[in-house]
Amino acid sequence: MAARTACPRLSCLRGPAFTKRCPVSPFHRSYHSYEHDPESPFTDAEDSILSAALNHVPSQGFTTLALTRGAEDAGYLDISTNLFPRGPFDLINYHLVTQRLALKDHVQFPDPSIGVGAKVRTLALQRLRGNKDIIHRWQEALAIMALPSNMSPSIAELARLSDEIWFLASDTSVDTSWYTKRAALSAIYSSTELFMTTDASVNHRETEHFLDRRLREVQSIGTAMGSVGQWMGFTAAATINVLRSKGMRI
Repeated sequence: MAARTACPRLSCLRGPAFTKRCPVSPFHRSYHSYEHDPESPFTDAEDSILSAALNHVPSQGFTTLALTRGAEDAGYLDISTNLFPRGPFDLINYHLVTQRLALKDHVQFPDPSIGVGAKVRTLALQRLRGNKDIIHRWQEALAIMALPSNMSPSIAELARLSDEIWFLASDTSVDTSWYTKRAALSAIYSSTELFMTTDASVNHRETEHFLDRRLREVQSIGTAMGSVGQWMGFTAAATINVLRSKGMRI
């Protein structure tokens, strides 16, 4: 992993009790789970503020106020929220990215007999559980993600999550199913996540059952569909469901 360098760019944003140097602009690169080790795209300053801000989401929601309080908790002045030009969406994106990157640490499969399908289910459930503390705020997040300026990065991050799950599940597909599997899982995950926002069952057991039903449906469809054309038709429908889950009227 590339080392982070420090600079005084943000030092003026810290209160007098803080002397830690701040890093330069975020390190960005294209993401592909088969070719690169996952790295956090956030600087130390961004990580400090955003992680602290997440603690305020249950009470304040994904709001500018949560960002401001996170900056204060991390020892920065209020003006440091200018680091996040997309406002609350930057906080939502931080939650999405960090939860995705945490999957590899939270879920391991020491038993080689576990199938790919079972691994996909376990990983999807683990990611959904990452929303449990803020699930009552997630419909607000979805509304922000559905804004035109946020739609593209939201869909892109969903694609990265789907890719990461299949990668961690040891899927080795190299044919056209590589794309259809990821499109299908994106649709399944997004619809299950939306269902979870209204699930009042203990430990969100109904969400788990909902996920199982969706996975069985796609498995049966995949078995029955032998042609690429049929698969593409299903993928198009899945894409529409994803966009609807993000708030688009289609």
